[in-house]
Amino acid sequence: MSHAFLLVSTGSGAGLTTVSLGLVRALDRLGIRAGFCKPVAQLHDYDRGPERSTRLIEHMTDIDAPQPINLRRAKALLGSGREGLLMEEVIALFQQSARHSDVVVVEGLVADAHAGYATRLNTAIARALDAEVILVGKPEADLEEYVDIAANAFSGSNGTALIGTILNRVGESSEEKPCLQADLLQTGSGGNEAVRTDEMCKKMVEKPFHFIGAIPWLPSLVAPRTADVAHYLGAEVLHAGEMQQRRVQCMELCARTLANTLSVYQPHTLLIFPGDREDIFVAACMAAMNGVQIAGILLTGGLRPSFGVMNLCEQAIRTGIPLLLVESSSYQTASKLAHMPSAVAVDDFDLIDQAMDHVANHLDAEWIKTRCAIDRKPRLSPAAFRYQLIQQAVQARRSIVLPEGDEPRTILAAQQCQQRQIADCVLLGDPEKIHQSALSQGITLDDGITIIDPTVVRHRYVEQMVALRHHKGMTPQIAEDQLQDRVVLGTMMLAMGEVEGLVSGALHTTANTVRPAFQLIGTSETAKLVSSIFFMCLPDQVVVYGDCAINPDPDAAELADIAIQSADSAIRFGLEPRVAMISYSTGESGSGQDVNKVREATRIVRQRRADLIVDGPMQYDAAAIASVGRNKAPQSEVAGKANVFIFPDLNTGNTTYKAVQRSAHVVSIGPMLQGLRKPVNDLSRGASVEDIVYTIALTAIQAQ
Repeated sequence: MSHAFLLVSTGSGAGLTTVSLGLVRALDRLGIRAGFCKPVAQLHDYDRGPERSTRLIEHMTDIDAPQPINLRRAKALLGSGREGLLMEEVIALFQQSARHSDVVVVEGLVADAHAGYATRLNTAIARALDAEVILVGKPEADLEEYVDIAANAFSGSNGTALIGTILNRVGESSEEKPCLQADLLQTGSGGNEAVRTDEMCKKMVEKPFHFIGAIPWLPSLVAPRTADVAHYLGAEVLHAGEMQQRRVQCMELCARTLANTLSVYQPHTLLIFPGDREDIFVAACMAAMNGVQIAGILLTGGLRPSFGVMNLCEQAIRTGIPLLLVESSSYQTASKLAHMPSAVAVDDFDLIDQAMDHVANHLDAEWIKTRCAIDRKPRLSPAAFRYQLIQQAVQARRSIVLPEGDEPRTILAAQQCQQRQIADCVLLGDPEKIHQSALSQGITLDDGITIIDPTVVRHRYVEQMVALRHHKGMTPQIAEDQLQDRVVLGTMMLAMGEVEGLVSGALHTTANTVRPAFQLIGTSETAKLVSSIFFMCLPDQVVVYGDCAINPDPDAAELADIAIQSADSAIRFGLEPRVAMISYSTGESGSGQDVNKVREATRIVRQRRADLIVDGPMQYDAAAIASVGRNKAPQSEVAGKANVFIFPDLNTGNTTYKAVQRSAHVVSIGPMLQGLRKPVNDLSRGASVEDIVYTIALTAIQAQ
């Protein structure tokens, strides 16, 4: 998985897009294959086209960037509590960007007074991608406090994800006022302008994260074209001239006498005056005849110079002066221009190219190169795990029987699985009731969903069930009675190979789901017993808990088998297992029957599977928290880094999983059963539609 650098800003006006594009340019200069991703579109109020960052990166580079998620959809998912689904979509976009890249520059959202959701989204994106965060800000009084807050916001169990800061607009005068915004744009000294060392830069250098660069303020890089001013005002173009080439670095409202305006006829200046001030108009044209490249003339009040004056100045106008007309008064026009956005126009590619070079020139290239060379394997975040789960299930595309076929949540889950091509679901139940239940929830079931009426097919399995269980005294009458239970019927369909997996439990107990599997499916050749795991989607990572549903009090050999099964399941689903055998003591600090059982189980695992990283006995905090692990078990490869937790008994496992799930509001996927010849999985009776979908996906992957 590629490195992910998530750039987030301290607020509006920090130039997040420009710095993001500049970082891409810097990476390209270093020979590093860079991708770009803007996960959620954040259009400016004045944007009318596609999201600007994605459009610009595609025009300025050969990067094929994915189209971002619509902001309205993102806010709707957040508002409905479906942040997990939103992050899965973010992961999908990132994967597109990362396909042929070593590093992906991810542009976050700008948090301002109108975007309170931005910080929450940026934090979620950082966790979903396990991204390294770079903070982009401009020198201002409260920047230092914001950086400290951001370091905490992006922190996790293993420290902060914030790796560096970039200061933009360094050297911009704090006295500049937006009364006429372009008055801020007096000509600078160009690309050789030295970075002014100010107090804020010094403070950033002293922070524990790297100060990646200070980007000096170059007014020429935000100078709009005269055409941009015309577009913003909706001005009538009397003469286009060179309006696409000439840039406005200064605006002058000419309200004084001619003698008192002589100093304003300067290059890159937009002159604003009423159309009946013919003296000013003629003076501007004389300046043009003398070689002064005025940015343009903006006539106000809907007034035009007389025909005779226009004829007199025709040759001057032909030098390329843009000539614009607005109906508003000079004062109204100036007021509107004072609020003209400073962002570069989305089609001003020349200026964007200069800005990218300017940013790249002032970033610490050696540090960037060194950071990208770090062999870093991102942790598997909950969003990445769920995305990966769905993608693997789509590739597997197995048939899964759902015995509780008329249960409303199960019906919705089957419909979602069909639409997302996760699995081919088979619903057991009365077809009429199933369709009625679907319609009452506002859906029409897809034709690809199979519905089987148990009363029609039940008799087919009597003889086969007797053959499977004759050694236990099974008779046709007993088989017929047991097949009244749809879970038993579904399990027989699985045993006969008519389906490839079974999911039940929305209405039934674990025993109701598991017992037929024990009797009709049986344990696989490689397992000594059937056990279970939960995938616990903690805020920062996915971990495995086992066994939390099946075995009340396993002995040492059984506990070792559970650990090996759980580690293999972790591998199957993309985790590199570091197995902690949980007990009430760590290492050699405790003794007694219970802790000795865990110690012996650890020995057996190491003996049977030397390839696994396992340690125990170990307390939960020593296994999960890096600082505690270093203190209690400094030599352990597992302490503080465990991602597979094996509990000594069902009492401990089930209690811990429910406590973590409910108290920390953690999504848990499972229980997933291990050790059966064919996959059967149980649901919690409180399972949501989303829980059922993920359990079906798990089952489909197991069935490969």
